[in-house]
Amino acid sequence: MPDQNPVTLFWFRRDLRLHDNAGLYYALKSANPVLCLFVFDRDILDKLEDRDDARVTFIYNAVIELKKELEQQGSSLLIKYARPQEAFEEILNEYNVTRVYTNRDYEPYAKQRDSNIGELLQSRGISLKTFKDQIIFERDEVVKDDQKPYTVFTPYKKRWLRTVNDFYLKSYPTEKYFNNLYSAAPLQAITLNDMGFVESAIEFPATEYEHIIDDYARNRDFPAKKGTSHIGIHLRFGTISIRDAVRAAFTREQTWLSELIWREFYMMALDHFPDTAQHAYRPAFDRIQWRNNEKEFELWCQGKTGYPLVDAGMRELNATGFMHNRVRMVAASFMVKHLLIDWRWGEHYFGRKLLDYEASTNIGSWQWVAGSGTDVMPYFRIFNPEAQVKKFDPQFEYIKKWVPEYGTSQYPKPIIDNPGGKERALKTYRAAVAKV
Repeated sequence: MPDQNPVTLFWFRRDLRLHDNAGLYYALKSANPVLCLFVFDRDILDKLEDRDDARVTFIYNAVIELKKELEQQGSSLLIKYARPQEAFEEILNEYNVTRVYTNRDYEPYAKQRDSNIGELLQSRGISLKTFKDQIIFERDEVVKDDQKPYTVFTPYKKRWLRTVNDFYLKSYPTEKYFNNLYSAAPLQAITLNDMGFVESAIEFPATEYEHIIDDYARNRDFPAKKGTSHIGIHLRFGTISIRDAVRAAFTREQTWLSELIWREFYMMALDHFPDTAQHAYRPAFDRIQWRNNEKEFELWCQGKTGYPLVDAGMRELNATGFMHNRVRMVAASFMVKHLLIDWRWGEHYFGRKLLDYEASTNIGSWQWVAGSGTDVMPYFRIFNPEAQVKKFDPQFEYIKKWVPEYGTSQYPKPIIDNPGGKERALKTYRAAVAKV
């Protein structure tokens, strides 16, 4: 028998926490008991190439933990494994849903999904209420005086810092309203195996980050040091609050805050310019004649290029789902410039492997390296993979951790000459974009 008592539905997506959750806060303050939902989205999961995708394991663990926390409050979490449209059709037949609350997601697929669900709900006379939660400022909250979006980071950052205040950083005290959660016995869970996945062996980073911030500027460029927070996956899936992170950054080292603002800059840019997911922001760069040598690309993916910093980064990525940010720039530049492989190939590979993959940041960063995006480095700037070792890993600590055969006869010779690769890249780029 369907439950005829009116309920408000809260739909978790990229906000997998009870603490400081904007949409959940407003749902709990509404008139009816709040039933919480998570949908393992088959439109996303069925397209994943790896059945042991570590991000699926991370999300699964976070969802099960969320379910336990709700059950401690006398409620539970409704979990569906389906396409969102199908999941909602089932739920609307099972419960008397009067409103649906959720936090906004800004990636192109998510916007289309939410539009479709909104139409379904509207056809049933049910309102869909959405809230800002995963960022401080949405696309049109930090704009130029003429209301156009920023395409360069530094002026965007300055406006961001002038605009932010305590109002934007306030916490949402959901805990005060847990008594308005829907009362339920534990609802049925689902297993990774039920969805055709297996548990990943990759270890996930902790949620603590404040101890990193004070020394972040000094240590962040040296991959052998534990100088970065690794919280990207937690921001991606909302297991920590962006407002908590920004408040912590304001009281400490400003360089770390800049990284959080970069994240918002790229999210704003992709929202305004969704075509950049597949095309260069600067159209002339789509004329580049990429070599796209599949064998060289595979060697790059495996970390067998003969350039030890590139190889160490790729092996770290394949083993852990993480790559140090300085090394990401070097590895990406090597692929795009030295090997002349289309940036979209690298973006896709990172999209498969990175725990902290966010489409906006990944696309923006790859276009930055390629010289084709919004705020970019000039196309003629090419990272020297050998000089980067001398500057940032002079004792080969990072390299020897991930490339133990470095310095022996087992280590491969470089697949391309360093100066020759640079000159070839410059010639190819000039032919395509010299008139830009």
